[in-house]
This record gives sequence, C-alpha cells and structure tokens, in this order.
Amino acid sequence: HHGKEVVLATLLRTSQQVCFYIYTTYVITYATTVLGFGRGLVLNMVMVMAVVSCLANPLFGHLSDLYGRRRIIGTGCALMIVFPFIYFQLLDTRSLPLVFLAIVLSNPVQDIQYGPQAAFIAEAFPASVRYSGSSLGYQLASITAGGPAPIVATLLLKQYGTSTSIAWYIAVCSVISLACCFLLPEHRGQRDRE
Repeated sequence: HHGKEVVLATLLRTSQQVCFYIYTTYVITYATTVLGFGRGLVLNMVMVMAVVSCLANPLFGHLSDLYGRRRIIGTGCALMIVFPFIYFQLLDTRSLPLVFLAIVLSNPVQDIQYGPQAAFIAEAFPASVRYSGSSLGYQLASITAGGPAPIVATLLLKQYGTSTSIAWYIAVCSVISLACCFLLPEHRGQRDRE
C-alpha cells in the first residue's frame, strides 16, 4: 500500500548513494591509477574524510530537526549538482593540498543529504510499516544507485576520457533526488501516524 513512498525513498537516496560510493571507493582507484598517487596516501586521506563525516552526519541531522528535513536534504542535493565539478577539478590538479581538500570535503558535503534521510524517510511511512517501508527504500537504493556507482564511473571515464562525465552523472542523480525531496511528504514535528 506504500509503493509510492518506497520508490520516492529509493530515488531520494540515489544522489547520496552515488556520491558516497564514488567519494569513498572509486576515488581510491581514480587517485592511484589516473592521478598517480600512492594507495596508502589516498587511503589516509579517505580515513580523514571518514572522521570528518562522522561529525558532519549528526550535525546535519540536528539541523534538520531545527529547520526541516526537506530544506536540509534539498540544500544537499542542490550542492551536489555543482560540487562534483569542483571536486574533480580539484582532484585533476594533482596538487596534494587540493586533492586532500577535495577528498576531505567530499563525504561531509554529501552528508548534508545523508544526515536527515533516516528521519525524513521513516516519517514518510505510518508507524505500523515505518521500519519495513524505510528499509525497503534504503536497500533498493543500495542496489540501484550505490552498488553500480563505481562501475558506472569507471565506464564513463573509459568512454569519455574525462572526469567531467562522472561529475555530470552525479549531478543528474542529484537532480533526481532533489525532485523526490519535494515529492516525499514531510511529517517532522507531527505525532506518529497509524
């Protein structure tokens, strides 16, 4: 009875999932094979990014409690339409400080979407199906968007020979998620629905 909400939750998570897997896994391959950095160095940068992300997630979740889930997630989606182009431009400089900046900022910027998503998606379902409905949306996004993202990025780079194609891929996914952000109802501050 809640197929629309499951589909919207899945598509809402598309941008976040694509960003997460490109910024945490694909970047290792890109930075080592295309940019020529050492694997250990790149892994250390990704670890620093993960620590910063651990702080960013609850911050953006808290901000969504104050200002609304849709507003925070929508801001994150809008930023992810532009940020990937900046991200790959910074990476492609091959300048260690700029590459470090790009990697460290990448996941925390996508956390603007991710921090509030658990509450936003769960609140879209009545209490009686909240766990199963939100879980379906979460897991389907992992299958449709997250898992394929590094493979799609690899194929795009091979096909077009430029990281700009990957940035466009992320931007298009972010437009999809932004649209779903406004189609999914927001119930923040309302009592549990039966």
